[in-house]
Amino acid sequence: MTALSRPLALVTGASSGIGADLAREFAKDGYDLVLAARRVEPMQKLADELKGLGANAIVIGSDLSKAGAAASLVADLAARGLTIEVLVNNAGLGDNNLFHEEDPSRIAEMLQVNMVALTELTRTLLPGMVSRRRGGLLLVASTAAFQPGPFMAVYCATKAYVLSLGEAIRHELNGTGVSVTILCPGATTTEFSKVANTDTMMLFKSSMVQRMTSADVARQGYQAFKAKRTIVITGWFNKTGAFLTRISPRSTVVALTGRLLKRT
Repeated sequence: MTALSRPLALVTGASSGIGADLAREFAKDGYDLVLAARRVEPMQKLADELKGLGANAIVIGSDLSKAGAAASLVADLAARGLTIEVLVNNAGLGDNNLFHEEDPSRIAEMLQVNMVALTELTRTLLPGMVSRRRGGLLLVASTAAFQPGPFMAVYCATKAYVLSLGEAIRHELNGTGVSVTILCPGATTTEFSKVANTDTMMLFKSSMVQRMTSADVARQGYQAFKAKRTIVITGWFNKTGAFLTRISPRSTVVALTGRLLKRT
């Protein structure tokens, strides 16, 4: 086993995109990493890269869309004698489709990854942080959390769950030494858009929409985590949109969101 000498952060969905870039941010700031995702090879390459940043990294293959995967991941950590100081719940699945035409198995996978596995990992690893009176949670939600999303109804609903759960836990943990930050990125250039069939949505095609890189999102998210902020919305366009959803009529928000999320 790789010898670990620094605080340890577990990053789910670490094979690419925001998860991989968050791992880089933690590595640069003195953390060793546990990288967990379904695809092992990209994480092994990332682990080699992180060595150049002074970080050791352990790679664990874990498909969180499968029931029981979160428990197996925690058992693997325990078997290796690893103590997680920071949990980065980044793994996520989405899809763009009419709800009544969506594949039921895809819905189940989205619910499993975005809510069930996230909740199980958080509930299992959080007590140790509280007992040690240090540690943190970084939950990756989305600007999708702030309004219903026609054509991505399940995905948006799951991200609303992440935001609500994170804010509630944050309040409960006041005074424990454990922080909670919820990262809410908007349109981001990652593999997610291809997997979720969102490449042709107005949100990703319009020149008016600010698309960010995963590196920029991760950097802002990590800075917010380090500052112990509760919610960080990345990018001025996304901050403006989240604000407008709070002051606009609900029907208007849903209609506009539907236009942005509909495939062309």
